[in-house]
Amino acid sequence: MIASLAGVVESVGLDRLVVRVGGVGLLVHTTPTTAGSAQTGAETTLATSLVVREDSLTLFGFATRAERDMFETVQTVSGVGPRLALAMLSVMGPEELRAALAGGDAKALTKIPGVGPKSADRLVLELRDKVGPAPGSGSGAAAAQAPGDWRAPVTEALVGLGWNAKQAESAVEKVAAGEGAAAGDIAAYLRLALRELRQ
Repeated sequence: MIASLAGVVESVGLDRLVVRVGGVGLLVHTTPTTAGSAQTGAETTLATSLVVREDSLTLFGFATRAERDMFETVQTVSGVGPRLALAMLSVMGPEELRAALAGGDAKALTKIPGVGPKSADRLVLELRDKVGPAPGSGSGAAAAQAPGDWRAPVTEALVGLGWNAKQAESAVEKVAAGEGAAAGDIAAYLRLALRELRQ
């Protein structure tokens, strides 16, 4: 099990990083917030979870151990795989997700693509006692520099997280039309779009 890694960021995507560790570039899938806090050429340290399948080894990276632990915890529920677990953390963040589970707020969980009412109820039932109260911790996301057009990559990232193209495009247009359009970096636009989709 690879529990953590430290190295130099070689490239940054909306939901992934390539981190050079000991001369090897490792592809690490992350939340948009974690990716947005990374800068090419800078050192980074990530808490990681390695998902082993018959045909693949996939590495997921997180800014904090608490986030990594929540990623692994939600996967103990039947029907929740790494893709859905990452989407849950991308939409809500570890503290908000912990609060929803501990507080029995199944309705909040249904805002996550791929989580319906029955799945939300099952998540609350199975994890309410496991997650405990939300710890008070912050996660600062440093701004990545934004390319000129942010709409296409943000739409693509939303579709990758499970929303359909129409929903993604609608959220992107709302962000573009609103005050948040001055946010300045793609990760910030993505967070604003996620907020629109949760309303």
